[in-house]
Formats: sequence, C-alpha cells, structure tokens
Amino acid sequence: QVQLVESGGGLVQPGGSLRLSCAASGSIFSINDMGWYRQAPGKQRELVATITSGGRTNYADFVKGRFTISRDNAKNTVYLQMNSLKPEDTAVYYCKGRMKTMQGIKFNDYWGQGTQVTVSS
Repeated sequence: QVQLVESGGGLVQPGGSLRLSCAASGSIFSINDMGWYRQAPGKQRELVATITSGGRTNYADFVKGRFTISRDNAKNTVYLQMNSLKPEDTAVYYCKGRMKTMQGIKFNDYWGQGTQVTVSS
C-alpha cells in the first residue's frame, strides 16, 4: 500500500506565496512522474505542473513564471512553490505520483487527498 500526503495549503493574500509539499510513503519500489493538479469549485481537475524522475518539468500556461515544481527523490517528495498568487488560483491542489509498489508489476497513478489553497484579501 502506498500513500501520498500533501501539506502547505492555506489562506494567502493576492501576490503572496505558498509552498506545497507531497510525500509518498509505503511499499514503494519506484516512482516515475510526479505532478500537481488542482480543482476549483464547479470546474474540472486540471494539470498544474509535472516533473519526471530525471527532473524534466512541464507547466500549464497559467502558472508559467509564477510556480516552480521540484522533487527530492531521496525523500520521495515533490514540492510546488507558488508565487504571485491570484484569486483565480484558489482551488484544492492534488498531488499525483506514478509509482510501482514492491508487490506490483506495473506503474499505477496514485493521488493524495488534496490541500486547500485560498487566495483572498
């Protein structure tokens, strides 16, 4: 069994910053891509940023230049540094990891429970 646990969400004023963390734990054999997604009320979940095990990154256009994704492979943790936050960034942010367990034979996607980010004055 594997688990992804996000932390770092909260309330921040427009223009402020937050840093999200997501730690994977359990019987993990290998982690491939990791990423952050978000879902605002009444909207579909959307990709924010992804990072490969080698560190190659991909960003949604609406966060380029403001958000930075990174990972610490030794800690099985992915981060999202969010700067210049806007009210439209308000959403539940979810972490996803493509992982293979000790018992598994292929990679599967695992999701965290989500962390709320609210940008408001």
